[in-house]
Amino acid sequence: MTISVGDRLPEASLVRIGDNGPEAVALSDKLAGRRVAIFAVPGAYTPTCHSAHVPSFIRTKDQFAAKGVDEIICISVNDPFVMQAWGTATGATDAGITMLADAESTLTKAIGMDFDAPPAGLIGRSKRYAMMVEDGVVTVLLPEPSPGQCDVSGGEALLAEI
Repeated sequence: MTISVGDRLPEASLVRIGDNGPEAVALSDKLAGRRVAIFAVPGAYTPTCHSAHVPSFIRTKDQFAAKGVDEIICISVNDPFVMQAWGTATGATDAGITMLADAESTLTKAIGMDFDAPPAGLIGRSKRYAMMVEDGVVTVLLPEPSPGQCDVSGGEALLAEI
């Protein structure tokens, strides 16, 4: 079943690189009592993700903050080392965007946003989407019809919906 507006995000443990290496991040801790924009991409460094999706949230970061958004989180089914490097390479980390790995695709599968594209080498990856989450509950959900597009899930699109 795919997540919908009004649903609570499930418990999930994501991973980031901390001061002492990989560390678990409980998604519920990031969301409790907060207003958070989450966007997910099929893969770090993939063309649309790298050149369109992440830059759209970097461009709009201050506008999200002005609308009371506490944090912007980027999630991808990659390992945390790749997410850290990608955050640095794109400027997302310097912009204040949190880069989290769903390394086992646990969250992605739990919310029904997983897909496979073997010809592109993408197995068990996340569909492209953006959502606004308030205290753990999805208030806006913008899934892309195709993983190669970033038309309805970019920063500007989500900003316009909140």
